[in-house]
Amino acid sequence: MLLGLLAMTRRRQYGEVANLLQGVVNVLEHFNKYMGIPQIRQLSERVKAAQNELGQQILADFEEAFPSQGTKRPGGPSNVLRDACLVANVLDPKIKQEIIKKFIKQHLSEYLVLFQENQDVAWLDKIDRRYAWIKRQLVDYEEKYGRMFPQEWCMTERIAVEFCHVTRTELAKIMRTRAKEIEVKLLLFAIQRTTNFEGLLAKRFSGCTLADGTVKKPEAPPPSTNPFLEDETGTETDEIVIEKSDTDKPKKPKVPDNPFHGIVSKCFEPHLYVYIESQDKNLSELIDRFVADFKAQGPPKPNMDEGGAVLPSCADLFVYYKKCMVQCSQLSTGEPMIALTTIFQKYLREYAWKILSGNLPKTTSSSGGLTITSLLKEKEGSEVAKFTLEELCLICSILSTAEYCLATTQQLEEKLKEKVDASLVERINLTGETDTFSIVISNSIQLLVQDLDAACDPALTAMSKMQWQNVEHVGDQSPYVTSVILHIKQNVPIIRDNLASTRKYFTQFCIKFANSFIPKFINHLFKCKPISMVGAEQLLLDTHSLKMVLLDLPSIGSQVVRKAPASYTRIVVKGMTRAEMILKVVMAPHEPPVVFVDNYIKLLADCSTDTFQKILDMKGLKRSEQSSMLELFRQRLPAPPSGVENSSSLSLSTPTPEQESSRIRKLEKLIKKRL
Repeated sequence: MLLGLLAMTRRRQYGEVANLLQGVVNVLEHFNKYMGIPQIRQLSERVKAAQNELGQQILADFEEAFPSQGTKRPGGPSNVLRDACLVANVLDPKIKQEIIKKFIKQHLSEYLVLFQENQDVAWLDKIDRRYAWIKRQLVDYEEKYGRMFPQEWCMTERIAVEFCHVTRTELAKIMRTRAKEIEVKLLLFAIQRTTNFEGLLAKRFSGCTLADGTVKKPEAPPPSTNPFLEDETGTETDEIVIEKSDTDKPKKPKVPDNPFHGIVSKCFEPHLYVYIESQDKNLSELIDRFVADFKAQGPPKPNMDEGGAVLPSCADLFVYYKKCMVQCSQLSTGEPMIALTTIFQKYLREYAWKILSGNLPKTTSSSGGLTITSLLKEKEGSEVAKFTLEELCLICSILSTAEYCLATTQQLEEKLKEKVDASLVERINLTGETDTFSIVISNSIQLLVQDLDAACDPALTAMSKMQWQNVEHVGDQSPYVTSVILHIKQNVPIIRDNLASTRKYFTQFCIKFANSFIPKFINHLFKCKPISMVGAEQLLLDTHSLKMVLLDLPSIGSQVVRKAPASYTRIVVKGMTRAEMILKVVMAPHEPPVVFVDNYIKLLADCSTDTFQKILDMKGLKRSEQSSMLELFRQRLPAPPSGVENSSSLSLSTPTPEQESSRIRKLEKLIKKRL
């Protein structure tokens, strides 16, 4: 059998050799455990020698058919070489690898000549010609040599893969030499054509020859992934959809569909700084255009039907970010993505300060000092608030835009983390930018509160300057109350309608206004001194009227009446009830002093001597009376809880002189009548 094998080898009857050699190899495998027997060992060595001779002969045949030197190629495949490939499958794998290596090298030798570094077609602007060349070569190979090599050798794919390796090396070399000539448009053109070619390879080949480690499968997601939308298979649009549940969904690593992604385009990564610098410049120009457009077009027009409008420039910015995201995810998932994130952060901050904060209306110094006389002359609808209707709408629009930016920036951070390599995820952090937009929101709300607060200041000043000791009878609500209600009715509906899409921030506005106005009202209440009994009754009526208006503030002037948020209602009730209690203490007789002090402690639960001093000033007590009263107050403070409870019977409802109790009952009836 062995002699026959050698004879057929010399005659190059590779078809028969392949069948016979496989049988010989199978037989020897059964005798492996008997290699200690000299005859069997000798036979095994003769077979190995025959295999070596056969391998060298086949390599020589391929060298003759496909010479590594010279440019002339044979006209077509050989049946002898086809059978030789079958023999190579049985021989040492190195023989097969050597055949493949030499054939592919000879097949690509023309490519290296045509696209040498000094050739015009070698530069990036003619990169299409490289890919057109390999497409023609693969078609030529299939027609001429497709049946010569066994199908499981995947020769077509191997030729394409080797072409990619050579191309990546050659492009990297020429780009290093001519780095100064690389412009962003040229770079993106080359990358686009290259990634398109890699996509074609994925459609044509399985990537089975990549398993030997010649190229690593990238971790990057497919280039078509939309960075803002969860539905990544749909068509990209120019709108960014904010999904509140997006950040709550578990993030799974995406496996790329294209095993050839980066096999050539990886060479462009060292030059992506050109792209990043270009985006920096483009975004700088975009922000400048936003600033110029805002100055030219002015603030958005008031729209009471649809609520506060988000500034159009906000959508434009994030649409551009989305395009950069998609583009950069095609180029790299490594350091360039981190560099792009830094650029994003820079211009998110610039947008927040130049477009949003920079266009918030400026406050001016208040013009206080109005008297009750001027309030009486104030006409219906007169403008006391600092900001115009357009300015109020602009503040609301900026607030709505900042909220949109904040939510979209959070989503942008999540998408960036999905795109970058796992080792770089921790370096993606946009918390500083979201905090910046939160500051814009807070400042906008504060401006709205200050505006309404300042509009009410002249009325409170007038209240504190009235001669309350000269009030002779309790009438309708005072003019200063009417003025406050007027300003509330002017501002609040505008703010509510323009923040219709951001109800939580309208609630924040209401809460902040209540927290600002009520303490200020109480401070002005303390300035009303001295106060007669009738004056205190009038102030109590005014306070109750303001309390009712404040409780209704969130839905004032609205056709749809909503229940005010409980958090807001608690603040108003607590604050205005304190104001009512202050006036009730003022109305109470200060004789006997012990009863007065105990009632104060019970009604106000305020241990501050300063507050008690203010109450005494409002009552108009002399300094000598105040001194003894303050001393008594200090003595009553350390009293045990049981003592306070025992004194609870001495409240304002305790029978006092008949005249005082009748005045309180009269006031209560008047309030009920008003309601």
